[in-house]
Amino acid sequence: MRLDKYLKVSRLIKRRTVANEACDAEKIFVNGKPARASYDVKVNDIIEIHIGKTPLKVKVLKIADVVGKEESGELYEAL
Repeated sequence: MRLDKYLKVSRLIKRRTVANEACDAEKIFVNGKPARASYDVKVNDIIEIHIGKTPLKVKVLKIADVVGKEESGELYEAL
């Protein structure tokens, strides 16, 4: 799954276009490297989001195309 879509589905970022723009501005890192929106997310990847005052670091636990609001937190683990 593409990184921008994963960020939207997991509700880490509200809109896919915002996730896409954050990737273009190099505010999203995967495994310590700046990632493009087209990056293919895999289980156990570490995603860092540098938007706002405090950076957010999460580990990908599973990947799903469609997830409800309650289950979106099960896709990742905050580090």
